[in-house]
Order: sequence, then C-alpha cells, then structure tokens
Amino acid sequence: MIGGLIGALIIAILAPSIFGIKNNENPNNTTIQQNEGKSTKEQVSLDVTTDVTQAVEKAGKGVVGITNIQTANFWTTGQEGQQAVGVGSGVIYKKQGDKAYIVTNHHVVEDATELEVTLSDGRKVPGVQRGSDVWTDLAVVEISSKDIGEGFVNEFGDSDALHIGEPVLAIGNPLGLEFAGSVTQGIVSGVNRTVPVDINRDGVPDWNAEVIQTDAAINPGNSGGALVNIAGQVVGINSMKIAQSAVEGIGFSIPINYVIPIIEDLEKYGEVKRPAMGVTLRDVAEISAYHQEQTLKLPKDITSGIMIEQVLANSPAAKAGLRELDVIVALDGEDVEDVVALRKYLYNKKKVGDSMKVTYYRGGKKQDANVNLTDETRL
Repeated sequence: MIGGLIGALIIAILAPSIFGIKNNENPNNTTIQQNEGKSTKEQVSLDVTTDVTQAVEKAGKGVVGITNIQTANFWTTGQEGQQAVGVGSGVIYKKQGDKAYIVTNHHVVEDATELEVTLSDGRKVPGVQRGSDVWTDLAVVEISSKDIGEGFVNEFGDSDALHIGEPVLAIGNPLGLEFAGSVTQGIVSGVNRTVPVDINRDGVPDWNAEVIQTDAAINPGNSGGALVNIAGQVVGINSMKIAQSAVEGIGFSIPINYVIPIIEDLEKYGEVKRPAMGVTLRDVAEISAYHQEQTLKLPKDITSGIMIEQVLANSPAAKAGLRELDVIVALDGEDVEDVVALRKYLYNKKKVGDSMKVTYYRGGKKQDANVNLTDETRL
C-alpha cells in the first residue's frame, strides 16, 4: 500500500512534464510564449490600395481651388481695395502650349475682377476668365501651363455610360480652402434628371438643367469640382444641391458629355454660340382665359404654347413673317408648351444657320413659317 501511494505521488508530480503541459495551461489552447519579465509589441503598417484610392490619386491633382476676388464698394462695405468674396473648385482638363484650361461653374467666377487659382500642392497662381455661360452654369479659366506638372490634367469619361448605383466620388473644396482636396463617396442616384433653374431670380424658371443626381456629399465650395467614376475619370462637374432641412444626400452634377461642347465654345469664342429667332416670348399659360380667347383667338383646345410679345426688326422671325401675338405651338413638328421647352429645343437641337419650321396660330388659324436661325449675339 505504501509503495502504491508513493508511486501515485510521483506520477502526479511528473505528469505535466511527461505530457508537455505547463502550469495554468490548457492543452486545447494555442501555446503563447513570453520571455520572463518582457513583452513584445509590434507596429503593423498596412498598405491599403483600393479602386477608390487609385481613382483619387489619378484625379485629385487636377482639382483646384478658385478664389473670386472683387473690388470692394466703399459705400456698401466701408472698405476699399480687392476682397475675396468666395471660393469654389475647378478641374484642369487641358494643357496646350503655354496655357492650361480649367472648367468650373459660372457662379464661382461671376462678377470677379480677379481670380486666384490654388493648385493641389498649395501653390497659388493668377487665373484669367476665358469665358462664362449663365445658362449652363459653366466657365473656363486660363492659367500658365508652366505651373502644371505631370498628372495635373484630368481625363474625361463618358457620362452617357453611367448607371444608377455606380460608385462615384466628389472632389473639391467644401467650405473653402481649409478643406481643400476633400473627397466624398456615393453612388449615381439618377441620370437624365432635369432641374428648373431661375437665372434672373424672378421666381420663374428660365431653364431646365440636365444633371446627374448623386448622394456623394456636395457642399458650398464644391461647386465646379469633379464628379469622378471608379476609373478616376471626370464624368461630371459638381454644380448644386438641394439645401433644405428635410432633404439629405441630393446633389447634382453637369454631365461631362454636355460640358464638352460648351467649354469648346468658351475656349474659342469666350461665349457659347447659340441660335436665335429674334423674339421676346411669354407662356400662354400665364395669360388669362379671356385674353386667350378674345385677344389671341385661340381654339378652346389650345391652352399651352408660347406667345410672341415682340419681334425684333430685321430678325430671322421678322424675315419669316412672324408677328406679335402669334402663338407658337410646335418646332419642326415637335410640340412645345412653354418658353423653357422652346429654348431647350433651340439650344440643344439647332445650330446657328439652321432652318427651323415654326407652327403657330394667328387669329385662330394654324400656319407654318420657316425661320433661318442666326447667332443671338448679332441681334
């Protein structure tokens, strides 16, 4: 019995060593070894490269800040001299000879006496407004190409190829240069959207802007910046957002395919060459039912269209025989219901020098006239 007890005691003492089990250690757990009295710490450095970081790397250098500088009005501000009144964004899209070109929004450079361009590396250079267009809210700014290094010129993508749900990035300067080069991510929420725009601020829409809708955050200062696809190509110029307390994540960009012909005109002419008829117009819907019937003598089933208020002398409309109080209802056989629709048809589908068939009512009778369109700047 004594020999059995001594043997059991010896086995109990030697068992951990025999089976490789250390004190306070579970044989089912992974062994952790530590040097006595020492602990080892290791810092891990991660090289995170994704499609998003690559897109930002490709497009970010070409997004700049644009400061609108105006002459201060002493009687209004109590100060004299030049003052910065706002900061927006812009996209370098072309380098040619000794000049480089930046596309931005019209409202970013509006009424500026000077422009200062802040490059992505922090350098500040003077900019000159090459041309601006209030209807599309686009402008072109020119800077010296000697300040533009490799990788600063952005590549345009195909905005017509965008799909709803496709990831996009907004790059710009929200709230000013303090947050220059900020990037926000979202998706394409909608394509071929139209947003009414009141250009002369009289409360009546003058134009329907064709835009891309996105939920990527667009804030004041982002205007004129880049909407970028996952390949790092610029597919839109950020322009506006719906700023209401009950609305979140609805921003708009001008599709780049729509931007290209506009900036080509601004580069070449300093303005956009658009066709014109030489008339002033008013929506029939704004005219009372009494005058629609008694003054315009419209048939009862005609409740929309565009009334001619004035025909300019020697204009295309005058040469085609159009008169005041004529009511236009169709262009080239396509119905038009209001001034915005007429303007959109002219600007998007016709060119200077084109002939256009105008269908109108005069004294209750439907008639046609062929108008040879001219450059609106010549009227």
